[in-house]
Amino acid sequence: MKPKELLSVLSVAGSLKSVTRHCDLSDDRKESVAEHSWRLALLALLLEDEFSDTDINKVIRMCLIHDLGEAFTGDIATFKKTGADSLREKELYLNWVNGFPEYQRHEFLSLINEMEEMKTKEAKLYKALDKLEAVIQHNESDIKTWLPLEYDLQLTYGSEEVKFSSYLTELKEVIDRWTIEKIENESK
Repeated sequence: MKPKELLSVLSVAGSLKSVTRHCDLSDDRKESVAEHSWRLALLALLLEDEFSDTDINKVIRMCLIHDLGEAFTGDIATFKKTGADSLREKELYLNWVNGFPEYQRHEFLSLINEMEEMKTKEAKLYKALDKLEAVIQHNESDIKTWLPLEYDLQLTYGSEEVKFSSYLTELKEVIDRWTIEKIENESK
């Protein structure tokens, strides 16, 4: 990638530092998409030993690029996002990626396709971790910021995606216990 192209791509990606997500952080500010993607990639790296039969470097790449489309559309909470929203985000993202030099275009399109098909261990792990990181972050936020529907969503979000892995199923159970304790402590 030529220097000017690189700077252009980084500029678009860098906008995710200020694109906020629905969830608050523990310091009472909104989480950025970039913060979510960074911690998601770190989570994948930390689980490398647990998933030794999986290409963790590919999972990390998926984690880093999965929300780049939100540089064009902003983040829309999962319980508000429509099929039309997803289609628009994908279209804008693909238009951007199609302008990349051949090697990067091929890499990004290949990863995007693999993430959408959800057939590989890597895609399944990325998707499960994406859901779990969101639930973890939500548990770290002040419960006063939760919407009523999020009390149940915290316990169901990611439940299906983790089923392929006993480790992730156990991790989800630990997170769920944390969620239940948080909710119970609110009512005291």
